[in-house]
Amino acid sequence: MAFKMSVQKYSGKISEVEIGTGDKAIKLGGENVLPFYGFDGETGNSPVVGIQISDIYPDSWLDSYKEMYKDVANCPVEWAKYVEANTEADFICLKFDGADPNGLDKTPEECAEVAKAVVEAINIPLVIAGTGNHEKDGKLFEVLAQAVDGHNCLFMSAVEDNYKTVGASAGMAYNHKVGAESSVDINLAKQMNVLLTQLGVKSENIVMNIGCSAVGYGYEYVASTMDRIRLAAFGQNDKSLQMPIITPVGFEVGHVKEAIASVEDEPTWGCPEQRTIAMEVSTAASVLVGGSNAVILRHPESIKTIKNLISELA
Repeated sequence: MAFKMSVQKYSGKISEVEIGTGDKAIKLGGENVLPFYGFDGETGNSPVVGIQISDIYPDSWLDSYKEMYKDVANCPVEWAKYVEANTEADFICLKFDGADPNGLDKTPEECAEVAKAVVEAINIPLVIAGTGNHEKDGKLFEVLAQAVDGHNCLFMSAVEDNYKTVGASAGMAYNHKVGAESSVDINLAKQMNVLLTQLGVKSENIVMNIGCSAVGYGYEYVASTMDRIRLAAFGQNDKSLQMPIITPVGFEVGHVKEAIASVEDEPTWGCPEQRTIAMEVSTAASVLVGGSNAVILRHPESIKTIKNLISELA
């Protein structure tokens, strides 16, 4: 008797979200099957990979990064142009570390000048990330959304404390995309999506940032949460969870000991640069097969490896 392969059909589908403009714009989502399950149905748009840069010199980054970007890291515009020309990144994530109230506390107006200059200097899409201080990020994104009007950027992220400000300015007034951030919990992820849509942000303008951890740091919670979100979106046709997922892997890996400890502190662990690449690759690969549609990394070699993985699987 001939073998007949069973096919898992789902009623739900992930919405398609476009970021950027022109030929270099990227589309996230569109799938109605589990990640890379092309044998079951339509896999939608292939996952994309972005690279993280900062608006200020990255003092806390590894020495190898500082050496790699020594000629451009003091100028975010030159840094953005350099990574666009010399890496395989599909988009750039500009993180405004300089606006941190516990650091330089740069004003939203100062940051707006930087964001406008960067987005006008590159062709690939721009993702804008804040400081992690929810109050400051709300004020920051309100000004930045206007500064990059017309460039269809993604703002990461809106949380419960500032979603009204971020959603109204970035998602509604200037029609950018909004990252709905939650802390590795399906109910919190769903709540943020509901809050933003009730506010008036269109579902096709929302991308989920459901949280992340580096592999080895409670990653099983990330894996199980992604599984539950995707199965609810597909199997239960839960429209409040049918948004693409973006995962800022570099934000997490960039501060864990196993990735950044110096050779002097841990002489048996080997080269810190190779360790951080390995940690980025293993974490990014894990979230991609779990359901993430985009990842943000720091090292060009990590990006190259993950792009090859996506190409082989997709």
